[in-house]
Amino acid sequence: MRDEKNARETARCTVCRAEMSTAGKRGRPALYCSRSCQARAYRRRKLPPAPEVARPADTVTSAQSRKRRRQIAEAVWRIAAERGLDAASMREIAAEAGVSLRVVQYHFGSKHQLLVTALHLLHRENERLARTRVHFDPANLRGVLSAMLDEFLPLDAQRAMALRVFSAYYARSLTDPAIAAVFLSDEHPLEDLIADFIAMAQTNGQTAPGLDAHREADLLVAAAVGLGGDVLHERRTLENVRATLDYHLAKIFSPVA
Repeated sequence: MRDEKNARETARCTVCRAEMSTAGKRGRPALYCSRSCQARAYRRRKLPPAPEVARPADTVTSAQSRKRRRQIAEAVWRIAAERGLDAASMREIAAEAGVSLRVVQYHFGSKHQLLVTALHLLHRENERLARTRVHFDPANLRGVLSAMLDEFLPLDAQRAMALRVFSAYYARSLTDPAIAAVFLSDEHPLEDLIADFIAMAQTNGQTAPGLDAHREADLLVAAAVGLGGDVLHERRTLENVRATLDYHLAKIFSPVA
């Protein structure tokens, strides 16, 4: 009896863990040391459960999902590059990806969501590859810009495919407002970056006087995109196009002695 009495006397509040020397009503052990702790315990019970920490199995599942989504997006790229986006039905995409239509529908709620995701993934892939090919050198900004413009030319199979895919999205955007809202962004990060490099060269006295950096950047990007399309259509050769772009870069980087 004495041990039981001592246990009651040294009981602790289940909320703040403070010692409690008295038993609860009707001889039941007290759970809380005060009404405040009792209210806190009540609020905790009403709160939604904390999100579970991802288990290793969850991480594997997430990685598998990303791999599958990438597999389906690559199928969109191939269809867009070879046949245009009008041919990219959900069923055709599933067949190209080597999965069932149900798998495509599971990972993408709608065709629009799939097309948009495939576009974003291609942008990320192009940016990743460009970072491995374009190296910033403040002492040779003309060379940096030349390497950046090369990313718009079909110099290899990957860049040729990307140009074809973007051309397919551009054609689709002319008649699909939802795609246009995504593809034709109001922002121009690439033109802004090139303009920044030209402005940097201006500050260093490496350019011709009186240039408008943003206008020059717009002209360079538009020229590279258009000329790259001419190469795809075999209207111009790569050598001719690169010579044209280098000609304009030479005019920009021609400081007065």
